[in-house]
Amino acid sequence: MEKKDFYFLGKITKTSGYSGNLVFFFDVDDSEKYHNLEAVFISVNEELIPFAIKELKFKSHNTAIAKLEDITSEEEALALAGNELFLPLSFLPPLTGKHFYYHEIIGFKTLDVNLGYLGIIDRIIDQSSQAIFVVRNKDKEILIPVSDEIIKKVDRKNKAIEVETPDGLIDIYL
Repeated sequence: MEKKDFYFLGKITKTSGYSGNLVFFFDVDDSEKYHNLEAVFISVNEELIPFAIKELKFKSHNTAIAKLEDITSEEEALALAGNELFLPLSFLPPLTGKHFYYHEIIGFKTLDVNLGYLGIIDRIIDQSSQAIFVVRNKDKEILIPVSDEIIKKVDRKNKAIEVETPDGLIDIYL
């Protein structure tokens, strides 16, 4: 499996105690789905290494103390601190309707209800409070906010997203 077959789950923020425990931060909306997690992949030197979870105790909504199967010392745990956590994409439950995972819509056609074909979703910028579709139209980029008001339909079968962009938005780019 390649890294593209995995999704980002969170990060190891630090060690906890002297017996090799780690603090996991889950960068997810609903951490309850991960309370019975049995294994995780940790990015070590750009390679994803599987680790069995011996014990996982949540301390807050998104933070848990983890005891990994083969990590028994503070030194071993310290070597993993700061690394990212991943799970295979197959662990994600399928979404329906207008809900989608960002990775699944890369390459989808974007169709505006009033303007027609806009281009192909190249990537999603998710660095601020407002995620943005980056739509490639020949040699131009169109930036479209990801919002329930703008997204009208997700057609997984035909790999297309129908949007209704605010008046004048597309004119800025084309």
